Amino acid sequence: MGEPIKSYRDLRVWQEAMNLAEACYRTTKTFPREELYGMISQIRKVSASIPANIAEGYGRRTRGEYIQFLHVAQGSLKELETHLLLSIRVKLASSESLYPILSQCESVGRLLLALIRSLEKK
Repeated sequence: MGEPIKSYRDLRVWQEAMNLAEACYRTTKTFPREELYGMISQIRKVSASIPANIAEGYGRRTRGEYIQFLHVAQGSLKELETHLLLSIRVKLASSESLYPILSQCESVGRLLLALIRSLEKK
């Protein structure tokens, strides 16, 4: 399979979650300025929390704690999807600009689920 995992930074799910957070930061630059402390702040905060929770879980002592943090990351991912969908509904951004990010959300969600399942089997 590839290189051995030496750090959370080697995890594909963390890398993809970082790409997702970066995409969220980039796309919210196009949001209306008055949303700086509203939706922009919400999206940026929750998108950054996804890779942060993956990393924090990786650094925990027990597998159970790790899995718990991955579940928190999953919850944050669903929160992010909701903010993005609401942003489309209230016309802060176009569906064309946010659908690629929503697609990234689905990909990160699949990777998270796969990691959780593999850890639960051990």
